Amino acid sequence: MSLDKINPHCAGIDIGSDSIFIGIEEKEVASFGTFTDDYLKAIAYLKEHNITSVAMEATGVYWITLFDMLEGSGITVTLVNGKQVKYLPGRKSDVADCQWLQQLHSFGLLRPCFIPDEITRQLRSYTRLRADHLSMASSHIQHMHKALTLMNIKVQNVISQVHGVSGMRIITAIVLGERNAERLADLCETSILKTKRARVVASLNGNFKQEHVFALKQALSAYDFYQKQMTECDTQIESLLKQHTDRLPTPPKITPPKNARHNAPKIDELHIKLLKMTGGNDPSQITGLTDKTLLELLAETGTNLEAHWKTEKHFSSWAALSPTMHQSGKTNKRRKIKKNSRAGQIFRQAALSIANSKHSAFSAFYKRLKAKKGFRHALKATARKLAVIYYRIMTKGLTFVEQGILLYQQRFKEQQLRLLQKKAKSFGFQLVQT
Repeated sequence: MSLDKINPHCAGIDIGSDSIFIGIEEKEVASFGTFTDDYLKAIAYLKEHNITSVAMEATGVYWITLFDMLEGSGITVTLVNGKQVKYLPGRKSDVADCQWLQQLHSFGLLRPCFIPDEITRQLRSYTRLRADHLSMASSHIQHMHKALTLMNIKVQNVISQVHGVSGMRIITAIVLGERNAERLADLCETSILKTKRARVVASLNGNFKQEHVFALKQALSAYDFYQKQMTECDTQIESLLKQHTDRLPTPPKITPPKNARHNAPKIDELHIKLLKMTGGNDPSQITGLTDKTLLELLAETGTNLEAHWKTEKHFSSWAALSPTMHQSGKTNKRRKIKKNSRAGQIFRQAALSIANSKHSAFSAFYKRLKAKKGFRHALKATARKLAVIYYRIMTKGLTFVEQGILLYQQRFKEQQLRLLQKKAKSFGFQLVQT
């Protein structure tokens, strides 16, 4: 039985840092450099041979520029995951790779990666850059902790966050030369001083050695720098959202915004802009999610989920939140597969934030699984539950209502009773309530 060619006029491209290789059927492999002029020559070469579709691996960030230029020239691009290609038997070298990609693509054997629309790609660049700045800023918070500890200042043991309003006032004052513990304590918020002023004062009596104060100054300066970088990212995000949503209608029903407690984007009317993008659907109402997390999720998934993932199972699998199984014959074994997904990581962080909640049904679900199968399994399962609800809201326009921990426990109890009654009946017994 022979396979029919689905993409007759196609090519395969292998991308590297210094050169790219293009394979066309019955043609010698052509090599081009990676400068912009070289990419233009490569596109001209493809059009000269009437190529309408190309396949290439997602190699680091090298593919992005060529992908944009090919797409802009009218050539359909199929971006594939290199891990999927390597499991298909074939040759493995830079020259052979492009020929093998071309051959697989001609028969339609390659599964394309998810590539969002242009607006989503721009938003993704800004949100990922902002997340990088936030990560770098957090490392300098650790440097501030270290410098304070070396000076034997234990204010971080008394107030919840050294990078909060009170903590930053104290650190700034120390860097500027203030050493009096009473005056440093006065910089704290009234709510802190009302209950633990004596402890705050005691924690601020330290050994202010010059080298440690200098280290604190450096850490504070670096932290402020990355905060400024984040603000600039927020400005770019706001401009992009405004440009995209100004022409979109305002939803008839505006749900109340849920702002993040920490590191919230400084964007005017962010909630309304996000609702315009989602057509009035509001996944931010899901327990554990906020406008900040919704912004990050939209940057990773786009708004038209159903066009890329047919079901919620496809979506949760793409987010690396589904159980991993390996079936061979009659055996069905679990195996560890390292899969990373930024969208999945956002759902994991949301699941972790609600783990200790006293009112959420998600928290009860998480605690029950944690006691049974451990932390990792419980976190992943809870994150998957959040992802499924997110998919349903985005695709079906449902409204999320938190049912609460008591209702969840009651339903779980009823489920267990039904299972016990079914089990007892199968053995010829009858359950009797005492």
